[in-house]
Amino acid sequence: MHKLLVVDDENDICDFVKTFFKDRGFHVFTALNGEEALSIAKRERPDLVLLDIKMKGMDGLAALKHIRELDRSIKIIMVTALEDQDKMREAYKLGACDYITKPLILDYLEETVLKNLKG
Repeated sequence: MHKLLVVDDENDICDFVKTFFKDRGFHVFTALNGEEALSIAKRERPDLVLLDIKMKGMDGLAALKHIRELDRSIKIIMVTALEDQDKMREAYKLGACDYITKPLILDYLEETVLKNLKG
């Protein structure tokens, strides 16, 4: 069973994505900010993290950097409403394996997660 960590400052998005992937056999954890995400990543060592970029406190790019320092084998997909080329480049430089934009299209989200878990 794959472990998935969903990090978004919007509780509704966390719950929605958690339910979607739990129904597909994933063990899903959620975090509402970067600090909470780091704590869960240390404890649970997820296979993949869906990480929102824009959050209060520690943003997604800072959380990405810390998670990569913790464990380089964790796959990280950045999620954001922004289509900002500079942020995308920075995320890839910091070790993100993929990048998707909101609003989330569930078929594409599932396809992206499964593709990155295989790769």
